[in-house]
Formats: sequence, C-alpha cells, structure tokens
Amino acid sequence: MSVLADILASTRLELTRRKRAYPEVELRDLALAAGDAQRSLRGALSRPGIGVIAEFKRRSPSAGVLRGDADLAQIARSYERGGANALSVLTEGPNFDGSLEDLRIARGACGLPLLRKDFIVDPYQLYEARVAGADAVLLIVAALTLPELQALRELACGLGLDVLVEAHDAAELSVALDAGADLIGINNRDLRDFSVDLERTFALLAEIPPGVTVVSESGIGEPGQLARLQAAGVSAVLVGESLMRAPVPEEALRALRRTALAGAPMGVE
Repeated sequence: MSVLADILASTRLELTRRKRAYPEVELRDLALAAGDAQRSLRGALSRPGIGVIAEFKRRSPSAGVLRGDADLAQIARSYERGGANALSVLTEGPNFDGSLEDLRIARGACGLPLLRKDFIVDPYQLYEARVAGADAVLLIVAALTLPELQALRELACGLGLDVLVEAHDAAELSVALDAGADLIGINNRDLRDFSVDLERTFALLAEIPPGVTVVSESGIGEPGQLARLQAAGVSAVLVGESLMRAPVPEEALRALRRTALAGAPMGVE
C-alpha cells in the first residue's frame, strides 16, 4: 500500500469508531447551529505579499517526532506574533498524533483563521471541524473521486467553511478545477511515497486560471523559496516542519518572512 492508502485505511477505521460514539445527526445539528466561520482563510491570504499558513503538527510519517514538548497554545500564539496569516492544525491521530481537541485549544489561543488539516473522506468530518472551531478544511484530490470531492466541497461551503483543495500533479489539478475549487494547494510532497519537489508548484502554476488563490505546500523553509514563489504568483505557503523544529518558532517565522514583505520580491535567484 502507498503511504496515503495506509493513512486513509486507518482514517476510515477511526471514523467508524467515532460515528458509533456520537451519532452523525446530532453532530450535524451542532455544526449547523454553530453558523458560518468568522475568520476567513481566503480573506487572510489576500493581504499584500506572500502569506504564510503556519502549521502545528507533533510528528509525521516521513519525519518522525518534530517537537516532543509541543505546547499547542504557546506555539499558536507564537505563530500569530510572528506574522502568520493562518494556522493549520493536523488533527489526524494514528500518524500525526493530532486530535480535534487541538483545534479547540487553538481556537481559544489565537485569533488566526484555523485550517483543519486531515484526511477528510466523509461529511462527518466536516461537521466535526465546524463544531471544533475550524474556519477551513483541507480536501485532498488524491483521496477522493470527483463526485466525492464536489459533494464534500459543497457541504463545507454550506457550513460556512473555506475549502483548500489539494493537488500534486496536473491530473489532480484538473479534478480540483472541475470541482469548482477557488483555493488550491499545490502539494510539493507526493503522498504516495512522501518525496518532495518544490518545482511541482512552478510546473502547475501555468495551468491555474486567474482568480484562483494558490498555496504552495511542503518542502518550504528558506526565505529565498518564498521570494521565488511570490515572484511566480503564489499567494501563500504552508510551512510546518521547519517551524516546528525551530527553537523559537516566532523568530523562525519572522526570518522566513523577512524577504517576502509586501511589494516587489527580494533575493529572487
């Protein structure tokens, strides 16, 4: 099995357990009662200059433990002080040591828009996201059929959530656009084998029509990379591992943004 297939299998198994513990109809009613999210991810990424979605994750299948003493509330506030536009929270448990409780903690700790980053395959997870305080969710093209992607995106929008649709190659990008995505993440990491190549973003940019907000994800940790991506027209980057490993995440984020301030890009190679 590929890494993604393995993660999806564990996701569906865990989802079955959660559905038994809490009925979907009750969760849906709570999500509908919560109303629309008040912090817009897409709005936060529309500021001048390239934006940063700073990610909180304790570990990953490819990198292992990133920060053994991770204090989510402290790091969320550190990201906010460091100039992050939004906060991504990994909520997948078996492979990333995340949970929905992490979203709740992040909601109370900072004022940034919150992206639930998980392997979403079922409406139940969208209801969970809204109830836990998410403002946006990630939908991964490689994990879904086109009809599934369209249905989940429509439901998420109906719940007042922004939707970041993730693709990593031309075929997946075509599916994302067919599904109506206007906020697209280009994952430089291939989820089948976890290899990383930043050039994936540059290769796919020409296929994305005007009006679509583009986020480059994975393999980003140097200011020069942000400068190149900004010059190419990317709206934001999603950065996790380099910030989580940094002794002081706030300082690491400030340093990363230093050459990517609003205006003309600096240090482009």
